[in-house]
Amino acid sequence: MNTKPETTVTIEKRQNGRWCFVLKFRGVTYPAQGQFASLVQAQAEGQAALKALVERS
Repeated sequence: MNTKPETTVTIEKRQNGRWCFVLKFRGVTYPAQGQFASLVQAQAEGQAALKALVERS
């Protein structure tokens, strides 16, 4: 049985055409972050934010 809480980074395209990321860390979903011009920028920032959360815990 997996007792580890779900952790994900989801990339979404907003209605204005910009990209954002949504973090889910240890079962807590954080609000959408960012107004990035490209999918790659949103992915990089999402991974960096996740890494910062992991390091703090």
